[in-house]
Amino acid sequence: MLLVAAVLVVAVVLLSADRWRRGTYVFGGAALVAAALRLLLPADRVGLLAVRSKPFDVGWLTVTGVAIIVLAATISPLGVT
Repeated sequence: MLLVAAVLVVAVVLLSADRWRRGTYVFGGAALVAAALRLLLPADRVGLLAVRSKPFDVGWLTVTGVAIIVLAATISPLGVT
């Protein structure tokens, strides 16, 4: 959980520094890291990453992480037409 929180802090720092695309990529990456940790860690070590069943958690975190990254990649840069 601390690793995912650290990645989220990096994403927030990037977003606050007006690097919205990089921050969004890192935010999506945090969801993918959480999915990988939920998949690989045993049930007694996952802590707050365990919300529901393992397949649901891994699937939902993966879909969310990929969706965030795809959205960040497809949005045109602000101020450019």
